[in-house]
Amino acid sequence: MARALAKEGFEDVYVLDADSAAEVLTPKRRAILNRLATGDVHSVRSLADELDRDKGAVSRDLELLATHDLVTFDREGKRKLPKKKHETVVVEPVV
Repeated sequence: MARALAKEGFEDVYVLDADSAAEVLTPKRRAILNRLATGDVHSVRSLADELDRDKGAVSRDLELLATHDLVTFDREGKRKLPKKKHETVVVEPVV
């Protein structure tokens, strides 16, 4: 699937299996990914504030997204700057 998408011009494609997607891509986590896609997130706290969520809950969601290779972190001093790791994320079709 990733190769077919690459042929169509999608350069950075991550394919998530259907079972993982059902567990990982909750509405709140998708909101995090959508916000990260726009860039300019200055800290986990600022992200939590923008999403009107608890910082601890957002941190846990970011760690889970990182575990599934969807998010990465840059460090600036003590701050962790979350970033969406892949330009495009697709879910394997359910057969």
